[in-house]
Amino acid sequence: MNVLDLSRFQFGMTTIFHFFFVPFSIGTALVVAIMETLYFIKKDEKYKKMARFWGNIFLLSFAVGIVTGIIQEFQFGMNWSEYSRFVGDTFGVPLAIEALLAFFLESTFLGLWIFTWGKVREGLHLTFIWLVAIGSILSAFWILSANAFMQHPVGYKIVDGHAQMISFKALVTNPQVWYEFLHVIAGAFLTGGMIIAGLSAFQFLRKKIKDKEFYRTSMRIGFWVALFGSLGTIAVGDFQTRYLIKDQPMKFAAMEGVYETTKSPAPWALVGWANEKEHKEDFTVEIPYVLSLLSYHKLSGSVEGMNEVNKQLTEKYGDKNNYYVPTNLLFYSFRLMTGIAALVMLICILGLFFIRKKKDTLFKHKWMCWIVALCTFVPFMANTAGWLITEEGRYPWTVYGLFTIAESVSPTSTVASLLTSNIIYFIVFSCLTIVMIYLIVKELKKGPEQFDKHDTNYHDPFDKEVLK
Repeated sequence: MNVLDLSRFQFGMTTIFHFFFVPFSIGTALVVAIMETLYFIKKDEKYKKMARFWGNIFLLSFAVGIVTGIIQEFQFGMNWSEYSRFVGDTFGVPLAIEALLAFFLESTFLGLWIFTWGKVREGLHLTFIWLVAIGSILSAFWILSANAFMQHPVGYKIVDGHAQMISFKALVTNPQVWYEFLHVIAGAFLTGGMIIAGLSAFQFLRKKIKDKEFYRTSMRIGFWVALFGSLGTIAVGDFQTRYLIKDQPMKFAAMEGVYETTKSPAPWALVGWANEKEHKEDFTVEIPYVLSLLSYHKLSGSVEGMNEVNKQLTEKYGDKNNYYVPTNLLFYSFRLMTGIAALVMLICILGLFFIRKKKDTLFKHKWMCWIVALCTFVPFMANTAGWLITEEGRYPWTVYGLFTIAESVSPTSTVASLLTSNIIYFIVFSCLTIVMIYLIVKELKKGPEQFDKHDTNYHDPFDKEVLK
């Protein structure tokens, strides 16, 4: 292992772990806001208890997300200082806006939401949680604006070897921003909804449960949010994938395992394995016409292979780099991601059918509850697969077409320091995972009954009845 490999491993490990909690917190914030909105409209105490109970789960994900996010940002100065020097004048702008605007909005109103139950009017308290949800979505937008510049650099000029921003408008209207943003947010809604539905199913699998209606209603809300998210990820993912055909053809070809330019119509590889050293497929199981249909929405059209794209990139950027990406990783990550989106959509549709009010049969069959419960974890797999495609598919660039990974690493980093920090980070992340799981289980064991002890209804201090 060398400095470059260890730096990449550390950033990848930190990013993946951090991204466990980004969609978790965005999605659960939305679900909690919906629950409190239902309470505000229906005046049913059940929905208030839901907002408070699932709000505690959201708070745990938010706290861990902050810790891992801070560690991730430090790495730009620690292990990737050359990258920071090259792109800091542009990359730093959306990150600064995220910290000063979106994160402060989110964290400030989250504090107000936590500590003002029963102390402010219900409409004002509801506004707090919606501002938290909006702030978390805005945070994602600004971070993805920075990432989109790495994927498709716009609005810059090179001055003294640095990429300086010349158009903020170009940065935020970058097509890549909106594909990434909508895809990530839809995935976050899928994640949040499925977590609520899955944890509710786990509660039903316990021998003794006091408030079945509480979890039954929570599951319905979770299913609806996850269904909306799954449909969104499939729709936006289709647009984003077709955009990659022209913008990042090497990434697209690797996702489909295509080394040689296909015939028209193009067959789609259901499964296969690539020989990455010899740049060819060892075997594939193909379905005729499907790749053309997915790529162009018609039964014709060929897809450029990686070998042809590599020749084009070599002619454009020179032969000092290897432009092939890790094909097998992208190929199966793409199938895992899309497969999970389709699975969640199916589970939500069936779940809503079996949990309907007229004929509630889901909870009469343990195997159904187990399927829903185990689906709690599949969004994390899909989100990780999506980010692997996004980042590994850009190889060998940190900023596509401008700056390579090899050029980005810090010259002062050493193998010893990176090995030490990798071990420390791994231990920290493992401990955080254990603590996070422990606290969620503890919260689930407490149940919504913990909120029966406290009266959190707001009383107007000038109300005559209260004054008496």
